[in-house]
Amino acid sequence: MALEALGWALVDERRAERLLSLTGLTPERLRHGIAEREVQAAVLEFLANHEPDLISAADALGTTPEALVAAHRSLSQ
Repeated sequence: MALEALGWALVDERRAERLLSLTGLTPERLRHGIAEREVQAAVLEFLANHEPDLISAADALGTTPEALVAAHRSLSQ
């Protein structure tokens, strides 16, 4: 789910820049670390912390905001 969410976030340049800025991740870290729980959690936390993006991402990914938040919680444990 995090990989799909990342793909959704990166489609929009401003949102992608905000993702990098707020998470502290670099493009290289995203490329090489997306398989890591920590990176996946950061991507989902980015969405969870901004309701308009959370709702839009959930809609685009065919899931619910609650499912994205639950995935974030699971990865953060």
